[in-house]
Amino acid sequence: MKSEFDMALFLSPALRGAYATRQRHIRQAERMHEVILERWGCMTPWSWRDKHVRWFLEHYLRCSAPATVYYYELTAGLIRSRRESLKAEHLLNFNKRCTVKARQPCS
Repeated sequence: MKSEFDMALFLSPALRGAYATRQRHIRQAERMHEVILERWGCMTPWSWRDKHVRWFLEHYLRCSAPATVYYYELTAGLIRSRRESLKAEHLLNFNKRCTVKARQPCS
């Protein structure tokens, strides 16, 4: 199932390391997205809540090897940090636009 959301583009600023590591994170993030989309209908990581990621890690991966769960936890951490950094950036830009200049006294 190929979704319309481009997970590689979303994660690219947060990805570091070897090419194989970056590809693994993208592949795992796409799998997380497919499963969460199928279960809850959340179209993008912006609409994910902590319960969605927690469900994926605790219930969907319950029969997986501990190493697999660990690597998915790393990917979930990247997604979480990317969402938080973009939220902070958005708030910073919003605050810059909403600052009110002090009025000059009428003479």
